Amino acid sequence: MEHLSHKEKMTIIVAIISAQFFAAVNQTIVGNALPKIIADLGGIDYYSWVFTSFMLTSAIMTVVAGKLSDIFGRKPFFLIGIGVFTVGAFLSGLSATIEQLIIFRAIQGIGAGLIIPTAFAAVGDLFSPRERGKWQGIMSSVFGISSVIGPTIGGYIVDNLEWKWVFWVFLPLGIVAFVLIWRLFPSVERRQNETIDYLGSIVLAATLVSLLLGLSWGGTEYAWDSGVILGLFAGAIIGVILFIFVENRAKSPILPLHLFKYSNFAFSNLIGFAVGIGMFGGIMYIPYFLQGVLGYSATHSSFISMTMTLGLVAASTFGGNLITKTGKYKRQATLGLFLTVIGLYLMSTMDAGTNQFVLVGYQLLVGFGIGIGLTVFTLVAQNSVSQDYLGVATAATQLFRSIGGTVGVAVLGTVLNTSMKNKLESYDTSAIPPEAAETLAKFQNPALLLDHTQLDAIESKLPAEMLPLFNEMIHHLQDALTYALSNVFMLSSVVMLVAALLTFFISEVPLRGKAPEAKTKAE
Repeated sequence: MEHLSHKEKMTIIVAIISAQFFAAVNQTIVGNALPKIIADLGGIDYYSWVFTSFMLTSAIMTVVAGKLSDIFGRKPFFLIGIGVFTVGAFLSGLSATIEQLIIFRAIQGIGAGLIIPTAFAAVGDLFSPRERGKWQGIMSSVFGISSVIGPTIGGYIVDNLEWKWVFWVFLPLGIVAFVLIWRLFPSVERRQNETIDYLGSIVLAATLVSLLLGLSWGGTEYAWDSGVILGLFAGAIIGVILFIFVENRAKSPILPLHLFKYSNFAFSNLIGFAVGIGMFGGIMYIPYFLQGVLGYSATHSSFISMTMTLGLVAASTFGGNLITKTGKYKRQATLGLFLTVIGLYLMSTMDAGTNQFVLVGYQLLVGFGIGIGLTVFTLVAQNSVSQDYLGVATAATQLFRSIGGTVGVAVLGTVLNTSMKNKLESYDTSAIPPEAAETLAKFQNPALLLDHTQLDAIESKLPAEMLPLFNEMIHHLQDALTYALSNVFMLSSVVMLVAALLTFFISEVPLRGKAPEAKTKAE
């Protein structure tokens, strides 16, 4: 589609961005609203499944959509994805039980797994490698914008309207996106002599389910050394071996393994995996520090956290335009990730006396670094393969980054909990009377630091003679959380440093310029 006129490309890109924003904002809007939804539906024990079900189905569909869109074209998968996502969102708003919500979120995940990789692959169809930098930067910024808008709207809705509108408010945008894709996106003929790799798809799905469930449940639902978790990881290892065996014999493999022989393709996915792990140190745990250590409210915390996202959005756009202008990307990727390393390391030095404006500076550094660096790796993967494998290459980068994020949640969560436990056990509590120690032991829960209302309610009910001990316990909790978060940020910076060093192994392959445009009737 590179030969299309500029006007035709712009109308199509509007349709693509509309579809992508529809999927992205419906992911981010749920976070702030979910506590209220769980309060109404019940089922707090299944809280994590609302996210896990979405993650599992979207990860599985990502690779499937990449390969099938290479065979059948992007348009059918855009339309199916938007349709499935819209149905899932509508049904989620009708949920009467937590089980129904989990099922309907899984349906949404199928739609998202079709829409998002297809959107990035479609940019590759429309523009030459050198032009893609600009547009993929804009596409990446869509996720950043949605992560700012989504939680804000979600919080407003649950405070002022029924929570079902969290899922319904953007349904008109889904309809608009569907119509735009249907009317504007060109259809292509099915590629001949290509078969669908059903067996490879099934084995890949089973492997991803085992791996992601093991990472999601480990340390939360089950102990890491429990039979369930070890069994899931064993199943994932067996699945990988079986997948390699199946793919090496498939006529048209769902994920062609020969692509990993291209060093740029292999390293871009490996870096994406590492970045997925490290990013969670800078993004997921900032609210813990703001609310638990500095004592800010959730609203104040959200405004401060927003600065990282804004930095990421601005840097993604800037970095993409810079690639298009210069045709260079290796130095940009290296610089971006090293800036992120510095920002995460500086975060590891924070304590209760850290000024919020200093923290904003650190966040901007991390956000800007991720923004200008992350834009590169999808482009590198796409530029490593022929046009026939564009969808597969794009889907692979999304999948490895997603798996990295899941690993990051699991590993960094374990580091946080273990560090806090060890720090709390190191305090000398021998001076606390036994009767007081039994009462105060109930308050050694780090989650208390994030719920200021509950903390105040507990303090108001304690007898005056226990208040000094209570305040000392809270101080210990804050000190332990600071220590644990320092370890989380430090580990994130180390993982990001590995990713930055891996960029030296990427070759600077020249990016081809744009193809001649189609002439309009007027010409």
